[in-house]
Amino acid sequence: MDVSQYLDIFLDESKEHLQNLNTSVLDLEQDPENPDTISEIFRAAHTLKGMAGTMGFKRMQTLTHDMENVFSEVRDGKLKVNAGMIDVLFRCLDAIEEYVSVISETSDEGDNDNEPIIKELNDILAGKSSEAAAAPAAEPESAPEAAAAPAAEAAAPASWNIGDLTEEEQKALEDAMMANKKLYSVTVTVQESCLLKAARAFLVFKAIEEHGEIIAANPSTQDIEDEKFDLEFSLIIASEGELDPILKDIKAVSEIADAKGGVFECEAAASEEPAPAAEEKKAEEAPAKDPGTSVAKVKNEVVKKPEQSSSGSSAKTEKKGAGKPAVNRTVRVDIEKLDSLMNLVSELIIAKNSLVSSATSNTSDSSSNMHEQIEYLESVTTNLHESVMKVRMVPIESVVSKFPRMIRDISKQLNKPMELYMSGEETELDRTVVDEIGDPLMHMLRNSADHGLEMPQERIAKGKPETGSIFLDAYQDGNNVVIEVRDDGNGIDVERVRQKAIERGIMTEEQAYAAEDSDIINLLFMPSFSTAKQVSDLSGRGVGLDVVKSKIEALSGEVDVKTKLGEGTTFTIRLPLTLAIIQALMVVVGGEKYAIALSGIQTIENINPKDVKTVESKEVINLRGTVIPLLRLDEILGCESRREPDSDMIVVIAKKGEKLAGLVVDQLIGQQEIVIKSMGKYINKCKFISGATILGDGEVALIIDSNALI
Repeated sequence: MDVSQYLDIFLDESKEHLQNLNTSVLDLEQDPENPDTISEIFRAAHTLKGMAGTMGFKRMQTLTHDMENVFSEVRDGKLKVNAGMIDVLFRCLDAIEEYVSVISETSDEGDNDNEPIIKELNDILAGKSSEAAAAPAAEPESAPEAAAAPAAEAAAPASWNIGDLTEEEQKALEDAMMANKKLYSVTVTVQESCLLKAARAFLVFKAIEEHGEIIAANPSTQDIEDEKFDLEFSLIIASEGELDPILKDIKAVSEIADAKGGVFECEAAASEEPAPAAEEKKAEEAPAKDPGTSVAKVKNEVVKKPEQSSSGSSAKTEKKGAGKPAVNRTVRVDIEKLDSLMNLVSELIIAKNSLVSSATSNTSDSSSNMHEQIEYLESVTTNLHESVMKVRMVPIESVVSKFPRMIRDISKQLNKPMELYMSGEETELDRTVVDEIGDPLMHMLRNSADHGLEMPQERIAKGKPETGSIFLDAYQDGNNVVIEVRDDGNGIDVERVRQKAIERGIMTEEQAYAAEDSDIINLLFMPSFSTAKQVSDLSGRGVGLDVVKSKIEALSGEVDVKTKLGEGTTFTIRLPLTLAIIQALMVVVGGEKYAIALSGIQTIENINPKDVKTVESKEVINLRGTVIPLLRLDEILGCESRREPDSDMIVVIAKKGEKLAGLVVDQLIGQQEIVIKSMGKYINKCKFISGATILGDGEVALIIDSNALI
């Protein structure tokens, strides 16, 4: 069975379980006796272990198995949760996250066994009692297995009748004996409470694959795969190794009650010639004692017919040679949204058929009917667009849920008490936006934790609570989503930033003191600009806020900072709901059509050329008491304007935060809904062109990024 096809599902679900575990362990740290949280952690660890085992990731399976063992004891009241255990558990989760990351990149878990962490887990187990110190770590299913033990005692290696084997099985048996392999008969018993017996059998087969090959199964491998067996099945195994390690690995599979085995013995089929049968039995037993080599066929026999089987060695070679798989990014969609999409697609087909019918009809009413159908089609496509947008929208919870753990770790690292308060986690954003905002938010939170919040003694001296507060709030505002990161720390020392700018030669002293405070604060977003007095693991290298600015602007968003010395700082990010389809203003500049996102436009004005003034060699206009700089798009785009010099100018007033700019265009076409197409590598150096769109007549129009121009 080729499990690589399930790799994308495994990665998605592993990340989900990891986040669930991080949240649950944080809750457990606050309430160590909560049985619901303990059970939740046990279940998530158990599921992760099973998933890793199914996919063949042994190291990850071993680590999660030991973690599960600890929580089995905690759940049974034999172990108490303490601060040391919490720290070890977080290190476990970091190690599992590293496995998942490596698997995502290479489709292999790597070679890190994480032995120090496993030792710490076993030390926790060993410390619970003197008996535990002398015994190996308990299996997570030890209690159910103990209950099933009496039934398992009855299990014994089955005797095989040569006449019951198929021709293929007999041939495989002969080949194994010719190769001087050891032959074993094993009977496996599944727990009565097991719900997915076929899945457990498959895991047993994978465990055996590490030691040898399965010659025959009773019932057949097909029946086992179809779950047509009670609680037992028997196998003939050919291996070069001993039986004990095979039985041990089989018993290690979840929900396997027992496994018993011995040297393979074959009873002859009922026959009138017993002597040859006896000789055949001796011939079989003799070579069974000699060591040999084996190739595992287990995985293939479970899901393929015998003639389709291929050697395990070649399967392993194919797996290694496959390289990094193409892992799909997925979105989980509510079934109601899919039903709505299906209904709209059905209506789309009806509209298409009606249009075809109207186009081929020669009746006098065909023209009016055609117009009706076009209106109907327009209505359906609008609804379809809205439904698809809803499908693309996902809550930002998937991004922000990892931050409480991060703040907890920073708090311990800096020895600075702090709490993170979050609201609006249910706010939805386009999936492509959600995927990208994790890093900017992380940098801002780290900045608040390290630079913003004061040390406890400083806070107490200022009359503040010893524990600092960081707030992460998200909410929808029109066609945008606003995310605020604020703290009750010291705020930004504008004078210190100003002095740093002068020291580094970014500004002259005269320019620095003439600049507004907001302009000085924006210097923090420059690459390599840092006011930290010393470099630490967290900050001081000038890396962070420049990443925030570049990422947010790449998402057609904007970031703003407000601060008050001694009271705190607020970073405000404003992002478009979706990047795929936007409302745009279509304009003409120099005979070419361009699109400007409507969300960045404040007003459109007619300006007389005589009203244009020059300030510091730059053109500006005074619009209702506000001085606004002019940007002539024909000069920026390098095309010749076709507007008469003396005629009124059409000026699109664009807004970015509190800044305004007037974009001079030749002609307005109107508002239009456009689909954004990426320019890829072709125009990646042109910052003010954010993409392109295809118009109704097939013409291509470039999309102007007004934020970049401002």
